[in-house]
Amino acid sequence: MVRILTMTFCMWALLSLPTQGQTGFRVMSYNVENLFDTEDDPLTADNDFLPSGNRHWTPGRLYHKLQQLAKVITAAGEWSTPALIGLCEVENDSVLARLLHATPLRRQHYRYCMTHGQDTRGINVALLYQRDQFRYLGHAEHPVRFARKQHKQTRNILHVWGEVITGDRLDVLVCHFPSRYGGEKESEPDRLDAARTLRTLCDSLHSLRPSPHILIMGDFNDTPDDTSIREILDARPFPIPCPSDSSSMPIRFQTDAGPSLRLYNLFAGNRPTPPGSHKYQGEWSQLDQIILSSSLADTASRMQLIPGSARIFSPPFLLITDKTWRGQRPFRTYHGFKYEGGYSDHLPLIVDFRLWK
Repeated sequence: MVRILTMTFCMWALLSLPTQGQTGFRVMSYNVENLFDTEDDPLTADNDFLPSGNRHWTPGRLYHKLQQLAKVITAAGEWSTPALIGLCEVENDSVLARLLHATPLRRQHYRYCMTHGQDTRGINVALLYQRDQFRYLGHAEHPVRFARKQHKQTRNILHVWGEVITGDRLDVLVCHFPSRYGGEKESEPDRLDAARTLRTLCDSLHSLRPSPHILIMGDFNDTPDDTSIREILDARPFPIPCPSDSSSMPIRFQTDAGPSLRLYNLFAGNRPTPPGSHKYQGEWSQLDQIILSSSLADTASRMQLIPGSARIFSPPFLLITDKTWRGQRPFRTYHGFKYEGGYSDHLPLIVDFRLWK
């Protein structure tokens, strides 16, 4: 009997060891809420974020925010910081350089690339990447092609391409769609145009390579069920196998070798906790999303999604009591014009992939 128990324990221990040649790859998406420097840019409307502005944005407050963001990124990585981090609402290279070199993140040796678009407030999107996990090959930015004359000046879409340790190419698209300022319905046409631009970019990558690894993330200012995401971008809910499925074989996704590229939204059709990444007037909504091409979900791929790993990162320190609407809300840098000294008005998203070397 003792021998049987010993053999059982040894078999369990062997099965519990990490698979040889397998490594993890974590991705994070985060709207960091107005990461501005304290210098005046005469070409943008950044006056609120100056020491003399309405928000009294001082070097001390900027330094504190950078340390706060570094804390979030470090905590989200758990054992090691994420391999890729998509950021929204970043003003310029100056604040990114400070984030990567004047905080504990300097030990992680991140590199970055970002857009330099025409947003009226001067905010952009960026991608941080760890060079030992993502070999940068190039990047470009793409302006949204608007169909109507009266539209918002918005952030460009950032396209970064590189190789992961398997040798596979990964195309990363970081987005921050036009806001709902002025009304959700009134501003919707601009987000539809942004979705069309993004879909065109994805289809062009598909035309160059039959099964591209495409990873899309950012703040879409629409939910997964809104027209821009569900219909124009055609990002479908990620299929989850039924619990009654008795088959132990891995699910194979349809490849993208055909004429149509399939995109899956990892934050569609589920009920996360908390029930959204952003809270406005007491209502949670999933404005931030991570979307991928079906090749990244295929179990035959050398880079593949770990099912169930996509989630809102919401440790207690990122939340605060919502005294107006009850419950909790994100612990923000500013609540209106009141300085709170928190992190952001959005919660970050994380997702894990498995790489087979």
